[in-house]
Amino acid sequence: MALDVGDASPDFALANQFGETVESASLSGGAVVVFFPFAFSRICTDELGELRDNLDIFDAAGISLVAIAVDHKYTLRAFAETNDISFDLLADFWPHGSVTRAFDAFDEVHGYAERISYVLDGSGTVRAVITSPHGQGRPITEYAQALSLVEDAL
Repeated sequence: MALDVGDASPDFALANQFGETVESASLSGGAVVVFFPFAFSRICTDELGELRDNLDIFDAAGISLVAIAVDHKYTLRAFAETNDISFDLLADFWPHGSVTRAFDAFDEVHGYAERISYVLDGSGTVRAVITSPHGQGRPITEYAQALSLVEDAL
């Protein structure tokens, strides 16, 4: 069960693909937190590539974009380099999926993150939830619509 609109997002601190710690408190202007199952999987590669190609919509809204998987930071670094990803990919590797679980985005049966994105305002309140079924990417148009909700809340 995912967090709902109006819920406070959990605090977190995770290593990005370079081993640098990214804390939720540092995302004070608002953020989109994208949970994805696995680096190098076909759908995740396509989906994160679409986010990479549309970073301007996040930048224009003053919103940080971070993506979280239960992969190791070294896997995420290789993935970022291979796919020219410049935004933070955060490793929720150990304890396995602890942040993903805190966001109610962990698939307990399969051991990976569900396809859930949370659009957060500057106070960490969930303003929108974007999901897609297993095997389908989230449409980029839904991010653009959700970002307007954060801008309206400011």
